[in-house]
Amino acid sequence: MSERDSINFAGQTIEFEVRRSRKRRKTIQISVNQNGVGVASPWRTSKRELRELVTKRAQWILERMAETRQRPAAKPLATGDSLPYRGDDLPLVVQHSSLLPPGAQLEGGRLCITAPAGLEAAEQDQAVQRLAVAWYRERAAGWLTESVAEWWPRLGQGAGSRILVRDQRRRWGSCAADGTLRFNWRVAMLAPELAEYIVVHELAHLSVRNHSPNFWAVVAEALPEAQARRRQLREVERTLPLWN
Repeated sequence: MSERDSINFAGQTIEFEVRRSRKRRKTIQISVNQNGVGVASPWRTSKRELRELVTKRAQWILERMAETRQRPAAKPLATGDSLPYRGDDLPLVVQHSSLLPPGAQLEGGRLCITAPAGLEAAEQDQAVQRLAVAWYRERAAGWLTESVAEWWPRLGQGAGSRILVRDQRRRWGSCAADGTLRFNWRVAMLAPELAEYIVVHELAHLSVRNHSPNFWAVVAEALPEAQARRRQLREVERTLPLWN
């Protein structure tokens, strides 16, 4: 369930989308990205409580909104461009063919994307982007499975968690009440140490469901440089491509 609301702060209007969930127990999470301001809330939280929290975080929200507006707009992917992969720049080769099957693969240190020929320009751009995203998702799934397995003896709970790779527009990862771990496919764009921080963060939620001091203590014990990596992640995410 979602609903729209807004507050006024320092002469500015902050519009936000409230997404209520029966599975979310206590924590209210605010996120800001190119799609706007989102508030993830427990089902029964009152509108007054949500407005109070948004007002309390208003200065931070406005700063994040300003940072998001400064990010460059997405442009069609073309040969000669480069894309971030595991913290490095990956040269891109794009071709359109009616003979070769659509797909993306690494060849000679370059990401080669073959898209269908004969499409309108806008459709071609979308096809290339979809193929790139599918390639990232596959890479992210493989790496995340390995990383979760590596950290499981220290932070895991029980036999194991289901791992899903999704297009989570507002977050890098999430940990469901049943232990399912969901990650953003864009994790594959990040340097290994930043991706590792995301894995540790979500695994820590298996034992502490909120973002209380106890949670951050669990994260810091497992990864002492976690806060530094978290700050670096916030800097890096501003430079990543804006797709969909």
